[in-house]
Amino acid sequence: MSLEDPRTLRKLWTASLVVLALLVLADFWVLRDPHHHAHFGVDGTFGFYSWYGFGVCAVMVLVSKFVVGLILKRKDTFYDD
Repeated sequence: MSLEDPRTLRKLWTASLVVLALLVLADFWVLRDPHHHAHFGVDGTFGFYSWYGFGVCAVMVLVSKFVVGLILKRKDTFYDD
């Protein structure tokens, strides 16, 4: 059983999606808690932390691809004599 096996990948994707769905559904209980107080208003909406985490992850990928890529980029002939 290796990670390249399509059955293993399908099981990993399915397990990941189930865990993510359960975490978003758990937000119902957090929002219904009378002691839960939103600090900024928007963080009291359903699924805020899921969308916020996804957005921050996407921004980090874009920053690393473009900004850090520009700093580390070399010419195609960098290793030529």
